Amino acid sequence: MAETPNNPPHAASTQNLRVTGFDLLPSPGVLSSDNLEITPRAADTVRTGRRAIEAVLHGDDDRFLVIVGPCSIHDPDAALEYAQRLAELSQKVADRLLVVMRVYFEKPRTTVGWKGLINDPDLNGTFDIARGLRLARKLLLDINALGLPAGTEFLDPVTPQYLDDLVAWAAIGARTTESQTHRQMASGLSMPVGFKNATTGDLQVALDAMQSAMSAHHFVGIDEDGRAAVVHTRGNPFGHVILRGGNDATNYAPQDIADASQRLSAAGLNPGLLVDCSHANSGKKPERQETVWQSILDQRKAGNKDILGAMLESNLHEGNQKLPADGDKTKLKHGVSITDACIDWDTTQRLLLQGHEQLA
Repeated sequence: MAETPNNPPHAASTQNLRVTGFDLLPSPGVLSSDNLEITPRAADTVRTGRRAIEAVLHGDDDRFLVIVGPCSIHDPDAALEYAQRLAELSQKVADRLLVVMRVYFEKPRTTVGWKGLINDPDLNGTFDIARGLRLARKLLLDINALGLPAGTEFLDPVTPQYLDDLVAWAAIGARTTESQTHRQMASGLSMPVGFKNATTGDLQVALDAMQSAMSAHHFVGIDEDGRAAVVHTRGNPFGHVILRGGNDATNYAPQDIADASQRLSAAGLNPGLLVDCSHANSGKKPERQETVWQSILDQRKAGNKDILGAMLESNLHEGNQKLPADGDKTKLKHGVSITDACIDWDTTQRLLLQGHEQLA
């Protein structure tokens, strides 16, 4: 057989030596047209949410931005129950708090572990990613139908093509903020993007990421039809820093906020920032999130308008649980995280109402 670019004679001896197979995914366009099209109600929620967040970031809306919800989504039914409660509460505080539900489908791991609903929706190592994408899109449609905007962390650079029309706010995590791939991706995202400081506590990587994402980029990705393509972006002007602590040290104290805002200003960037009440700032102890929350409320009340908002990890019930060794999902407690421990709904409601009252 003659050698051709599509059939090189020796490819089998050099290519995909550690790949065990390929499962084709539906294209983003096909997936979204499979009874998962964005609805007028959802589109209005996304547009309104994005505009409001952008206004907060630019100082045109003085509400306090709150990104609140489960550490990760593993049970769409429990997540929707949470969303229904949060949508009702968000209306009660909407004059002073801009509430966005945290809806995280992808989980970066320090080594290995469950990587999120998209990667393994059945929690049993079957990795039905096509089903995971459908579940994620369906849940985002349901949440937006409540009038509640959603925020998520984008981890895999292919995922945004499947979901970004339903997302009002996005995060780039502490493990990926330094990644060129994620900075390029952020430059083309349709919503505001928060960049966390590194797990070491290093803030410079987030500042560098903001500057990079503001610029135009050209990189390999996929289009709506799932074809490999060169993606051309114009840059994202709505990047911002998220302080999450690092290496067992916090960075939400007044001097930490002042230092971060000064460094942002010196770099010609927006000095406004968000504070993550969880992760290293709470030592991953859910009860300590309230301490962080109260500190940043006190700073905001004292006149520090550079603190634009906060993140809370919250679920229906407190704490977390491990996946059953046998993969039996029926053994899981309803509304309890399977990743980081969260505060419960009653605490969440109290904190948001408290924030509403104190920020009068």
